[in-house]
Amino acid sequence: MCRNIKKLRQPGRDPSDDELFDAALQFVRKISGYRVPSKANQRAFEGAVAEIATASRRMFERLEARASVGGLK
Repeated sequence: MCRNIKKLRQPGRDPSDDELFDAALQFVRKISGYRVPSKANQRAFEGAVAEIATASRRMFERLEARASVGGLK
């Protein structure tokens, strides 16, 4: 039903919006059990994808590189 969600954290670059959207879509597909939702569920499905992509972007913006933790650079 769903390919594995790949790791998006890479040194020196943040994931693109497309990468975050694709990962969020795969996650929602996996947990909902729908590859494509019915028309009745489409709004909830798409809203969940958008919220997860947004939350993921915030997380990446807040992550600190290991080298900067504890004053090391």
